[in-house]
Amino acid sequence: MVFVILHAPRRWLRELYDWTMHWADTPVSLAALFAIAVAESSIFPIPPDVLLIAIVTANSHRWLQAAGLCAAGSVIGAAIGYVIGSAFMAAAGQPIIDFYGAQTQWSQVVEIYTGIWGVWFLTGAAFTPIPFKVATIAAGATGMAFWPFFLASLVGRSARFLLVAAILRVCGGRVRHTIERHFGLAALLFFVLLLGGFFAIRAL
Repeated sequence: MVFVILHAPRRWLRELYDWTMHWADTPVSLAALFAIAVAESSIFPIPPDVLLIAIVTANSHRWLQAAGLCAAGSVIGAAIGYVIGSAFMAAAGQPIIDFYGAQTQWSQVVEIYTGIWGVWFLTGAAFTPIPFKVATIAAGATGMAFWPFFLASLVGRSARFLLVAAILRVCGGRVRHTIERHFGLAALLFFVLLLGGFFAIRAL
């Protein structure tokens, strides 16, 4: 029974990972990276890092272009999340929060945003495994000023994806090979980081 409970999310994550990664072998890989980055900041569960890994390991000379597009898409997605929170919280924002089981964390994020650390928390969420979609929707729902929100998202997301792409530029295909060879361990690490992000919210 425990095996089935653990196996189902891993299988689901593997299927979603394979669907995301297949875009790296198409002529529209950069457009797909941009689209996934937009979606991840508001609704999509898989971070765009996985496609960024595939693109950069396949074409290392495109690392800066890929990182820039990924950051731009993610910031646009963050703005969409902000609009969802500010104008469509009941219709769209709350169902997204419920889908990810983040109801408890939601109240903590809202409390942070009403204090002096709101923008700093948002910058950290943009850079770390803290669920960014929760952070962006909450920013809109609590009425955070848009331009500080936009700049914090831009700084955090740009730093994250540039760092990932630069590491991949140096390490090459070994990163992708390791992930795919030990996908079970990688999936476990993904869930640990995701849960760690939620626990980080609760600890603040």
